Amino acid sequence: MKIRQLLLFGISIIGIASVTAQEKISLTLDEAVKLAWTKSNEVTLADTKVNTKKYELQTVKNNQYPDFKVSGQYQRLTKASVEMANADPDAAPLPAPDQLILAQATASLPIFSGFKIQNSIKLSDNLYQAENANAAKTKEDITMRVVNYYTALYKAQKTLDLLKENQKSAQQRVTDFIELEKNGIIPRNDLLKAQLLVSRTQLSIDEANNNLNNINFYLTTLLKLNPGTKLTVNESDFFTLKTENTPKSDAPALENRKDLEAIHFQQKANEANIKIAKAAYYPSISLLGGYTALDLKDIVTVKYAMNFGVGVSYDLGGILKNKAHVKVAESKALEVKNTEAILTDRIKVEVQKAIEDYDLAINQNIVYNEAVQQTSENYRIVKDKFDNGLSDTNDLVDADVENLSAKINTALSKATIIQKYYELLSTTGQLSQTFNLPIAIGTKN
Repeated sequence: MKIRQLLLFGISIIGIASVTAQEKISLTLDEAVKLAWTKSNEVTLADTKVNTKKYELQTVKNNQYPDFKVSGQYQRLTKASVEMANADPDAAPLPAPDQLILAQATASLPIFSGFKIQNSIKLSDNLYQAENANAAKTKEDITMRVVNYYTALYKAQKTLDLLKENQKSAQQRVTDFIELEKNGIIPRNDLLKAQLLVSRTQLSIDEANNNLNNINFYLTTLLKLNPGTKLTVNESDFFTLKTENTPKSDAPALENRKDLEAIHFQQKANEANIKIAKAAYYPSISLLGGYTALDLKDIVTVKYAMNFGVGVSYDLGGILKNKAHVKVAESKALEVKNTEAILTDRIKVEVQKAIEDYDLAINQNIVYNEAVQQTSENYRIVKDKFDNGLSDTNDLVDADVENLSAKINTALSKATIIQKYYELLSTTGQLSQTFNLPIAIGTKN
C-alpha cells in the first residue's frame, strides 16, 4: 500500500513538473520588447557603463574644488640633544625633550592650469553623453532582435498551423482513396501518391516544430523566461500597426541614429582632449593656505602659525616634450572624424536598402494574395476534374501543394511587412520610440 502511494505521489509530481515546464504565455510584441529592456544582459551592461561614465564625470568635477588636508604626529624622543644657534655659551644647557607633537592643516585651490580642469570636465561630460547614446543604440539593437524573433515565431506557428490543417485534408484523401482502391476505381499507384503526400507533410510539420522550438528558446533566453515556457504571439500585432509615417529618406536617420550621435560626442571629447594636451604649455597657479602647531616638550611651543600665499609651477622640460602629446590628440580627433564620415555613408546605404526591402515586402504581399485566389480556384477546378475522371492524382497533388504554398507565403508575407517596417525604423533610429511604457506580461493559457 505504501509503495502504491509513493508511486502515485511520484507520478503527480512528474505531472506537475511537466505542466510547469510547458507553461504557455501569450505575449504581445510590446510586452516582449519591454521585458527585454529590463532583463537583457546587454542592456544591463550598457546602463552600467553609463553609470561608470557618470561617476567618472563627477570625479573630474571634484578637481575644481579646493584640497584640504589635516595631519598630526606624536613622537617619542630618546636622548635628544637640542642646541640653539647663536646661543650664549655660558647659558645653561637646554633640557633634553622626550616627545614631539606636530599638527598641520593645508589647503590649496587651483586658480589656473591652462584651462586643463575645464576641458577635462568637457571631455568627461562628452564621453558620458556618448555612452548614453551607445546605451540607447544597444536598446535599439535589442528591440530589433526581439522583433526578429517575434516575427519568426509567428511565421513558424502560422506555418505549423497551415501544415496541420493541410495534413488533415491529405489524411482524409488517403482514407477516401483506400475505399476507392478497394473498389477498383483508382489504381494502387494513386493511393501511394496520396500517402506519400501525407508523409511529406509530416516531415514538413516535424521541421516546422523544430524551427518553432528553436526560435521559442532563443526568445525566452533573451527575455530571461523559463526555458520550458511556450510563447504564443499576438496575431493582432501584425495587422493593427499604422505605417502612415514611414520614413522615405535618410534624413531621419542622420538626425536620430544613436551610434552617429555617439560619434558626435566622441568628436567633441577629442577636441577637449587636444586643449588638455596644450594646457602643458601654460603654468599652473593655485592659492595656498595652512596652519601649523608644534610642541617640542620643554623647548619650544608654536601656536596659531597661519600661512597663506600663491603657488606657481611650470614644467619647462614638458614644453619641449608636449608637442608629441598634442599630435597624438589631434590624430585621434582625425580618426573619429573619418569614422563619422564612414558611418554616415553606411547609414545612408542601410536606409536605402531598408526602404527598398519594405516596398518589396508590400509588393510581394499583393502578389501572394492574388496567388492564393488563383491556386484555390485552380485546386477547385482540378478537384472537380479528378472527381469526374478528367484529371489524375498527380494534378490533384500538385494543385494541393501549390495552394498550401500560396497560403503559407501569404501568411508569412504579412509578418514580413511588419518586420521590414521595424527594420526601416531601426535604420532611421526611430524604433524604440514606437513602443510605450513598460507593461505586465500577458495572460497565461
